Amino acid sequence: MLLKSTAITGAVAISLAAILWGLDGIVLTPRLYNLNITYVVFVVHCIPFLLLNLVCYKSYKELKTFTKFDFLFFFLVALFGGALGTLAIVKALFLVNFQSLTVVVLLQKLQPVFAITLAAILLKERVHKGFVVWASIAIIAGYFLTFGMHLPDFLSGSNTGLAAAYSLAAAFMFGSSTVLGKKVLNKIDFISATFFRYGFTTIIMFVLVLINGLFVQFKATTPINWTIFIIISFTTGSGALFLYYYGLRKVKAMVATICELFFPVSAILFDYLFNHRVLSPIQWISSAILLIAIIKLSIRPGVD
Repeated sequence: MLLKSTAITGAVAISLAAILWGLDGIVLTPRLYNLNITYVVFVVHCIPFLLLNLVCYKSYKELKTFTKFDFLFFFLVALFGGALGTLAIVKALFLVNFQSLTVVVLLQKLQPVFAITLAAILLKERVHKGFVVWASIAIIAGYFLTFGMHLPDFLSGSNTGLAAAYSLAAAFMFGSSTVLGKKVLNKIDFISATFFRYGFTTIIMFVLVLINGLFVQFKATTPINWTIFIIISFTTGSGALFLYYYGLRKVKAMVATICELFFPVSAILFDYLFNHRVLSPIQWISSAILLIAIIKLSIRPGVD
């Protein structure tokens, strides 16, 4: 009975984290559109990092045990999963101007395709035949989710295609970070890994903000912007990440995969409730096929 209760607690934690991510992608981050993207990514990492210092300050002593390769891997995880990945997805959300937000969020779910492919290339993990089939199905479904039954139109001024490209780039970056993160988690616990990921990303983004002279954006940040930043910091940022890792320790990977479906489902719901946007029939079908393919890839990752 205790085991069942623990599993339920873990499933609820992962589901809540997924819902929070859906809220972030549809409701919160797009409403920071009046600010520079690089500045936004800096702040959404800096605030959680400063808050995490209050509870994770003891993790600094682990830096003494780091080799130059540990620092390199942390830098790469922060660069791909923190800086470049977040820049790409935020850019995608800003480009659609509250249109096709669900499409951008769902395309990000292609992350396992890139993660497994990179694991096969970088970690020499063997790919099953089933992976190629389901990965191909996911990519094709992603195309129809984005463009429906039409050919891509890059001349009419629509940013959907470009936003989709940025979303796919984000999925690639996050997938790369997942593969590189395997090296990191072999040495330290997930709490310290999360703390240092935020820290390294904050440093990278601070340098970019400094080089581009974007600290003037502080003056352009409205009270509403700061409210959204704080909400993200406590909920969809570090809060959701801790909830996810907490739950992941208590449930099997298959259960976690099903719980993560609350991410795209909540994104569709939030897009309807807040932006009054609904998917077309072909997009609904494509979404279902995409999610089935992602489940298949996640349950049987495709590599040994």
